[in-house]
Amino acid sequence: MMRILILGSGGRECTFAWKLVQELPKENIFITPGNAGTSAHGTNLNLSILDFEAIGSFCLENKIDTLLPGGEDSLVAGICNYFESNENLKHIYVFGPDKTGALLEGSKEFAKKFMAKYGIPTAKYESFNKGQEKEAKAFLKTMNPPYVIKADGLAAGKGVVIPETLEEAENWVDEMLVNEQFGQASSKIVIEEFLKGIEVSFFAITDGKDYLLMPEAKDYKRIGEKDTGPNTGGMGAVSPVSFVDETFKNKVIEQVVKPTMTGLQKEPFGYRGFVFFGLINVDGNPFVIEYNCRMGDPETEVVLPRLKNSLSEIINKSKNGTFSQIVSQLDERYCTTVMLVAGGYPGDYSKGKTIEIGTVNDSIVFHAGTKLNEGKLQSNGGRVIAVSSFGDSMQEALDKSYSSIKKISFEGMYYRTDIGKDLF
Repeated sequence: MMRILILGSGGRECTFAWKLVQELPKENIFITPGNAGTSAHGTNLNLSILDFEAIGSFCLENKIDTLLPGGEDSLVAGICNYFESNENLKHIYVFGPDKTGALLEGSKEFAKKFMAKYGIPTAKYESFNKGQEKEAKAFLKTMNPPYVIKADGLAAGKGVVIPETLEEAENWVDEMLVNEQFGQASSKIVIEEFLKGIEVSFFAITDGKDYLLMPEAKDYKRIGEKDTGPNTGGMGAVSPVSFVDETFKNKVIEQVVKPTMTGLQKEPFGYRGFVFFGLINVDGNPFVIEYNCRMGDPETEVVLPRLKNSLSEIINKSKNGTFSQIVSQLDERYCTTVMLVAGGYPGDYSKGKTIEIGTVNDSIVFHAGTKLNEGKLQSNGGRVIAVSSFGDSMQEALDKSYSSIKKISFEGMYYRTDIGKDLF
């Protein structure tokens, strides 16, 4: 029976552990570093997700046969390559892409070139290196405002700006390329046209050949009501999404998912695991904003509860070449999640606040930035807890989440009260 190690400490990893403990014995599930919530579903470890040597040693000593990286950092750093190239570790299955495949998320330019090669609809763009500030500013003048400027590398979800004026856009070129606003991540930038529409996320699981389409979701990035204020890691999510009808879904499959999968097969890198398609619906047509090489967060907290298939079985079928036999089984109900965050987030915020959770019956409480300190539950991050609920309608699911939130408290707790309202 599978013995699995999950890498990460957020709501996504808590959801993975919650799902897997319904399929595997608790003693077969390990999470590093995990959080207070994951400890209810498995064993937390104190290993850095980038200390591949320590992770490898633990896996050997504890007969781990499967590794599930939650976030992008270890994948972009090449954990798959590390295990596959090590004679003692290569029998351990890493459910995620290799270092080059992970560049679909790790480099905006790499992703754009991939999309162009396989005819996948996306915004027109150009990329510029440090020292090419003049060329970048000249390119801006060929476009109409607003402008989209992205740090090429990983910037913890904060490397994208949308200036409204040319002057502001030119300043951002200097901020990123000259002043290294996002460090090494912005030593190269991608400037692209602004697409006006509504965003939606699609997800697939793949063994590199076949794929399983998961439920779509819409997340809410801004800290403030009505999508105002700075971006966050995500303040909530809903699934399914009302404007995703059969026509739009078929366009996504034919124009985005299938050509992406063709590309993943043809390219000389190894890709398996999750593919996140960050899309924008422009007048009924899907365009790709970005790829992620892992599941989104907080989208995982609404997508995975709706997946009735066994996650461990999906991973095993990917490992043994029988992935094509999987038939998707989905819960038809709505699932919504609302994120409780620390006061001040995404700016400066305090940790170590005592969290009180009463009896919650109508929702699933997924921990994100939490820890146990001498038996006390405390906050340990900006995004603290996600409250997910099912309902026959989106309104019913949201009502359950907001009702459950009243039973949870910590000093400075903040959440948006308008998740999903734009879809009614």
